[in-house]
Amino acid sequence: MALTNSVKEKISIEVIKTLKSKFDNFPQDASNNRNAPFHEAFLNAFSDKIGENVSNVPFFISLSSWLHGLNTTLGQAFFENVAHILCGGEKKEYTGGRGEDNILKMTASQKHAVSDIITKLSNGNIIPDLESENKQIFQNDNEKCVEPAMGFSADVFYEDDNSVVAIELKTVKPNKGGMQNEKQKILEGKAALYKKYSGKEIKFFIGFPFDPTVNTASENMTSYNKSRFFHNIVGIDKFFDSKETLVASELWDFLYGEENTMEEILSIINTISTTVFWDKFRLLTDGSKRNTQEYLDLLAEWNLFSEKEFLENKNNYTGRAQKAYNNSPFKADGKYDDNRYKILKEALWN
Repeated sequence: MALTNSVKEKISIEVIKTLKSKFDNFPQDASNNRNAPFHEAFLNAFSDKIGENVSNVPFFISLSSWLHGLNTTLGQAFFENVAHILCGGEKKEYTGGRGEDNILKMTASQKHAVSDIITKLSNGNIIPDLESENKQIFQNDNEKCVEPAMGFSADVFYEDDNSVVAIELKTVKPNKGGMQNEKQKILEGKAALYKKYSGKEIKFFIGFPFDPTVNTASENMTSYNKSRFFHNIVGIDKFFDSKETLVASELWDFLYGEENTMEEILSIINTISTTVFWDKFRLLTDGSKRNTQEYLDLLAEWNLFSEKEFLENKNNYTGRAQKAYNNSPFKADGKYDDNRYKILKEALWN
């Protein structure tokens, strides 16, 4: 089953918001670039290597900073928000930040089992084995949960009738040497969740939005090679079973429950992210153009199905709803006006 119109619309709104924010701070020229004397000095050593492709070093430095910002936005907002849209999940934190009640507890036996697993993995006495580890930490006994589990934050968290799923989204180059701590955190998290959600299957993954080891000249960009990918991350194969990781299309398909989900997400991005994005965004926010065919075509192209519905019912709005309709669908920062949306939806229902 392909993405529903509702999911397409929500993902499209995330894409528009992300693009608008990055257009706002894209370096236009080198005249106002920040001073970076040390960067420029070091880049002198590479002038023969970058000279053919980079004619303006100050602009190159600013562009690199902008690209770093894009990476941060994707990693900390876009991937997470799209994941929530696909599965209906949320971000969940058990870190003690809201007091003692926000710290999950586990039994002393579970704590000992986790410590034993981590010690043996660290020493190379055992290899990661998801089924074996689960048997050791999923203990059905009457022992009281008195041991605090390590605090963790699941970027994606959801519960259904049979299971609880937690996923921590990672960059494709996580911190070197951090896999042992990550494994312990997940083991203790699973053990504590098993006690909190009695009778439900507990799944805890680390997810990677794409596989950077894929050669796009010969492989599909949405594919993955988990064995090769593991060799690209220091320490991951020492502490993690491949069944505990979700990579590239495997992640996105898991979240939505259907194949080709990553392909559809990329298709949405590619449709909206073009060299004429800025012109189209201005059209979208220009109230005087709402009655044009060009505006209607753009709503269809960008999957803004609700806006098409609002447009078709414009003559039925009065009072508060009419005022809301006349406002721009998107705010100055590129965020969709959720309050306007709610007002117009309520007016349609009444």
